Amino acid sequence: MKDFRNIKTWEKAHELVQVVYRETSNLPTDERFGLTTQIRRAAVSIPTNIAEGCGRDSDRDFARFLHIAMGSASEVEYLCLLLRDLKFINDQSHGALHDRVVEVKRMLTGFINKLKADR
Repeated sequence: MKDFRNIKTWEKAHELVQVVYRETSNLPTDERFGLTTQIRRAAVSIPTNIAEGCGRDSDRDFARFLHIAMGSASEVEYLCLLLRDLKFINDQSHGALHDRVVEVKRMLTGFINKLKADR
């Protein structure tokens, strides 16, 4: 069992969640149960799945949870684009969020590839 707090990918994903919460705190109240909830849940899913994968017995199981985290990261990436296109966030906020999501996705890809190579 690995300690997820010692994994840099988890740390970056955790920071992404905090940024998503800050950026979505001022969305229209009628989006509270729509986009706000959707993007927050997707963002939280990334570090949650990394943490859950750390508690698994095998690298194969761990990689499966990293793939789930990757899917959630792609969902966040799209929802950030949608927020920008709907003018709920500006281009600068979108760019900052997008850069963070892409960084997490690259790290997840590297981590998955490392686990595959170690088999």
